[in-house]
Amino acid sequence: MADLPHFASSSGPSSPADGPWYSGMTRYHWFVLTVAALGWLFDCLDQQLFNLARKPAMETLLAAADGSIDPKAVNFYGGLSTCIFMLGWATGGLIFGVVGDRLGRAKTMMITIVIYSLCTGLSALSYGFWDFAFYRFITGLGVGGEFAVGVALVAEVMPDRARPYALGLLQALSAVGNFAAALIGIGLGQAQLHMGSKLYGWEPWRWKFVIGALPAVLALVIRAGLKEPEKWQQMKARAAETGEKLGGYGALFADPRWRKNAILGMLLACSGVIGLWGIGFFSIDLQRSVFEKTFKAQGLTGQELAGRLTIWTGVAMMMIQVGAFTSMMLAARICQRIGRKPFFALAFTSALVSTAIVFRYLDDISDIWWMLPLMGFCQLSLFAGYAIYFPELFPTRLRSTGTSFCYNVGRFVAASGPFLLGQLSSSVFSGIQSPEWMREPMRPAGIAMCAAFLLGLAVLPFLPETKGRPLPE
Repeated sequence: MADLPHFASSSGPSSPADGPWYSGMTRYHWFVLTVAALGWLFDCLDQQLFNLARKPAMETLLAAADGSIDPKAVNFYGGLSTCIFMLGWATGGLIFGVVGDRLGRAKTMMITIVIYSLCTGLSALSYGFWDFAFYRFITGLGVGGEFAVGVALVAEVMPDRARPYALGLLQALSAVGNFAAALIGIGLGQAQLHMGSKLYGWEPWRWKFVIGALPAVLALVIRAGLKEPEKWQQMKARAAETGEKLGGYGALFADPRWRKNAILGMLLACSGVIGLWGIGFFSIDLQRSVFEKTFKAQGLTGQELAGRLTIWTGVAMMMIQVGAFTSMMLAARICQRIGRKPFFALAFTSALVSTAIVFRYLDDISDIWWMLPLMGFCQLSLFAGYAIYFPELFPTRLRSTGTSFCYNVGRFVAASGPFLLGQLSSSVFSGIQSPEWMREPMRPAGIAMCAAFLLGLAVLPFLPETKGRPLPE
C-alpha cells in the first residue's frame, strides 16, 4: 500500500544461515504475521465460545413450556448444532479457498472475518434451535475460509527459513484465543453468581456470542495496511499473460501430483478434526458432569451450582489450552528436527492414548490439572503440523485452494463425528450399568471414537516429506 511507507517490501531479505529463525524478518513480515495470527486467534475464540455456550444454549432453546429439560434432547441437538457448524466450516473453506487464490489472500481474509464475527453476534438473538443452527452455519462459512488464506498469506510472505516457525507460531497463538474464551466463560460465571441466572436480561451464553462479534474491527486493520504477497501478485500477472487459471478444483485435480497431495492431505486432516471436534471438545460436557456431581455432593444447588459449573468449565478449557500452546510452540522445532511425517506419527499416537485416558479416568476435579493439559498438548499439536505442512504441498496458484481442500473437505466427514458421539452416548451405550465407569455413556463413546486417530497413521506412508524443501512453484 502506498500509504504505508514505513513497511518494507514483503519479500524482504533472506534469513541468514545462522542465528534465530526470525533474524531475517522485516517489520512488514512481523505485521503480516501479527494480522494473520489475530485473524486465526479470533477465529478460535469464536469456536471455543460456541463450545462453552453449546450446552446451556440447548438447555434454554429446547426447554419445555414448564421449564423442564430433556437431557437426551440436549445431547442430541448439541451434537447436531456442532455438525451444522462444521458443515458450514467445510463449505466456507471450499468456497473461500478458491476465492483466496483468485481474489487475493488479504481481501479474502477481510471478508471471512466480517462474516464469522457478525454471524456470531447474531447467534445471541436465537429464539429456537433452527435459527441458532442457521447462524452457526453462516458463521462456519467465515471460520472455514479464514484459516487457508491466512496460512497461505504467511507462507508466501515469510523468508524460507522462517516459514515453518512463523506458521507454527500462528497456530500456537490460536491457543490464546481459546484461553481468552475460557476467561470470558469464567468472568460470566462470576457475574452469574452475583447477578442471578440472567445478566441484564440475557443468559450468559448469549453474552458469549455478543463478545464473539467484536473481531470484525480487525477487518479495518487488514483493509488499511495489508497487501497481497509478491508471489501471488507475480503469479496473477503471469496468469494474465498465459491465460492460466488461478485456483479451482478442476485445476487442483488435473495434475496427478497435486491430486494425490490433496486427497491424502484431506484424510490426514480428517483424522485430527474428528479427534478434536468429535471427541476432544466434547470432553467439556464430560468435565461438566464431573463438576456437577462434585458440587452437588457439597450441597450446592440452583444458581450457585450453575455459576460454579460455568466457572469450572472455563478453568477446564484453560487447562486444555495450556497444553495446546506448549505443544504448538514446540511443533515447528520438532518438524524441523525429525521431519513432518515422523512428527505426525508421534502426534497421532499420543493423541489417541491421551484422549482415551481422559474419557476413561477423569473422575475428580483434581484430574483436570494434568489430564487436560496432556490431552490438549497431544491433540492440538496436530493442527500446528497442518499449518506448517499443507502450504508445502501445493504451488502458489493452488495453495489456498489445496490447503482449504485438505483442511475443510475432511470436515464434511468429520461433521459426522459429533453426531456419532451423540448417537453413541444417547443410544448405543445408554443404560449400561456395569462396569461402573460405563454408566456415563459419553465415556465409552469417546473411547470408541478414538479410533479416528488411526486414519491419520494409515495415510502417512503415502504422503511426501517436505522438510528442508522450498515451496513448490
